[in-house]
Amino acid sequence: MENQKKELSNLQQRVLAGVIGGAVFIGAIYWNQWTFFLLFLLLTVLGLLEFYRLLAEKGYRPNKVLGVLLGGAMFGLGFWVKANDLSPEWLFLLLPLLFITLVAELYRKTEHPFVNIALTLLGVLYIALPFSLLHVLAFLPDRYSWQIILGVMFLIWSSDTGAYAAGRTLGKNKLFPRISPGKTWEGLVGGVLLSLGVAWLLSRSFEDLSLEHWLGVAVLVSIFGVWGDLVESMLKRSLQVKDSGTLIPGHGGILDRFDSLILVIPFLVAFLELVR
Repeated sequence: MENQKKELSNLQQRVLAGVIGGAVFIGAIYWNQWTFFLLFLLLTVLGLLEFYRLLAEKGYRPNKVLGVLLGGAMFGLGFWVKANDLSPEWLFLLLPLLFITLVAELYRKTEHPFVNIALTLLGVLYIALPFSLLHVLAFLPDRYSWQIILGVMFLIWSSDTGAYAAGRTLGKNKLFPRISPGKTWEGLVGGVLLSLGVAWLLSRSFEDLSLEHWLGVAVLVSIFGVWGDLVESMLKRSLQVKDSGTLIPGHGGILDRFDSLILVIPFLVAFLELVR
């Protein structure tokens, strides 16, 4: 009886956090480019802090302060360039910051300096770079497009929902049992099919992309979103933790909630820049 009450309480927390978080998330993207900027800057910083904290708890010593500063600068500069239609040459300003990471390690006097450097830059590569590339999608039509960003999020959510439903009802063949025993091939197919259906619906009202482009985005989201989830699971298994954090009640941390999006973004940027 006590366990049932606890499970019900956890479910209520999860639903409440999902509803409130979803409303804030959708509202920030829809409102204007500045609320979009603040939302994803916050996610970038929190994601980096979470990543570095997980490593520190296992005895590693990445340069947390420099990594967050570099990631925030990358995100901010990327937004400034795209929002003001400036030359990409401004992004060269990031190069000195990258190499300051090496110089800074001279003064930290740690036992494994190049491991620390590698882990610091890994956080930037894994979290800050994908979120920074989100600006390319947001300004794809040469103006801020909430349609593309929200459409991608709807496709990720629909892919997750379709995979969960199909996996629970039809799932028999394990997709990647070494990393995530619960995922199945049937779930993957269910996620692809539902996201394709949602992509068709999006094309009826979200006109910043064509039907063909939305369908292509749906396929990429369904496939690389699963890989993003598996990569984050691999990270947690290697560090022997269940969740990346406890920031979002019932949902874990930033990396738990946005693992699919993080890996999806670079592939969407490449796809849409090549075919549009």
